[in-house]
Amino acid sequence: MRVNPRLPLFSGAIAGALVAVAIVSAPGAPSRLAAQTMPRVDANVPTFTKDIAPILQRSCQECHRPGAIAPMSLLRYQDVRPWARSIKTRTERRAMPPWAIDRNVGITKFKDDPSLSDQEIATIGKWVDAGAPLGNPADMPPPRQFDDLNAWRIGKPDLVVTMEKPWVVPAQAPDNWVDFVVDPKLTEDRWIKAVEIKPAPNSHRVVHHSGSTMLPPGTDADDPSDEEGGIFLNEYALGKNGDIFDEGSARLIKAGTKLRINGHFHSIGEETPALISLGLKFYPKGYKPVHEIVTQHMGDNVDIAIPANQKDVRYDGYTVLTKPAVITSFQAHMHNRGQKECMEAIIPPTKADGTPVTEGAPLAKTVTLSCLDRWDFNWHVVYNYADDVMPVLPAGTLIHVTTWYDNTAGNKANPDPLANISRNNRTIDEMSFAWVSYYYLTDAEYKAKLAERKAATSNNN
Repeated sequence: MRVNPRLPLFSGAIAGALVAVAIVSAPGAPSRLAAQTMPRVDANVPTFTKDIAPILQRSCQECHRPGAIAPMSLLRYQDVRPWARSIKTRTERRAMPPWAIDRNVGITKFKDDPSLSDQEIATIGKWVDAGAPLGNPADMPPPRQFDDLNAWRIGKPDLVVTMEKPWVVPAQAPDNWVDFVVDPKLTEDRWIKAVEIKPAPNSHRVVHHSGSTMLPPGTDADDPSDEEGGIFLNEYALGKNGDIFDEGSARLIKAGTKLRINGHFHSIGEETPALISLGLKFYPKGYKPVHEIVTQHMGDNVDIAIPANQKDVRYDGYTVLTKPAVITSFQAHMHNRGQKECMEAIIPPTKADGTPVTEGAPLAKTVTLSCLDRWDFNWHVVYNYADDVMPVLPAGTLIHVTTWYDNTAGNKANPDPLANISRNNRTIDEMSFAWVSYYYLTDAEYKAKLAERKAATSNNN
């Protein structure tokens, strides 16, 4: 499964002291700049036009542009220059872009990775220490072209369902969770190729996140008051957007299924109407995927009790894979006291061909899959494994999720370090699990996958 993240980077936007016109804006701006007498810059010193602008284009501007979810634009030098020192600090701490994967353990190769390399971070630091010079306007790369802010990230959906009417979020009120059930009126089963939840323009200011579930006909999950019922479909949150399933994998929606859209709303000081839509792209009629992809909680622990003023409070949870499986993505889930989270696989003893070991008393094998070394509740990022490193695991594997919490005043996101915290849905409560996407394999497919990986490893060596 692939997710198109929208990951902002920094903040800022006022005119620079040395340059009073844009590098890329009004027609003729580059020629006017070229006509000015530019200060000499040491050839070994990074410049904005040659070294910094390409980094911002790749990792920051998707959200840091006019009208996007970040609070400022980073398209032009005069937008960026006043915030140079902050940029250096935030990147050195790896607080931005919001990519919290621990780079020293587990799998570190992912799709859609906007994070900065050590060399890029060093380049930014060197540029800032040199006074953040502009450089030669001729070195400026062409401006990046963006889709319309209101465009669907998955492309034009085949079907869009929307709440019947906006939900009005009061100017002042506690966070609120509301379910909306809509009927897409499907008369036949369809395989989903991509799905996206999208708040209407301006609604993203009050929609903290939104999840959707499928409610098949004839099940108890038709009752919208049943929070745990239904089949997970998609989630919208900061740092997370449309799910695009890899070719050959899909999610089934059955005829007669209703869709439940759950909105988590928060007040912003002014009354704001919120509207949420769900877009679906289908494979052609009659298409049969190789694998049905599933996204679910793994490693849930519902017995959370986090004492006041305590840090490094640990909880563990386990989920068993009943068949051989390929894990395609990992997304940690905690609330404001979250600190970090790791996911590992406890693999039962198997032979080289993947068959179980039944004789003797061999030990299970433990493999770290992914760790988040810092948590930020504002960024629910899905980490999609690159195709050649997706974990391929045998039946009986235990997925072990370990979560740590910081309930002290040192956690800047902590609303009350004097409170004892338990498990619940509110932001001021806590949760402990990971969203994991995966698909099951037949025994033959599993053995073939292992052989394929072994051959690839031999070739690389």
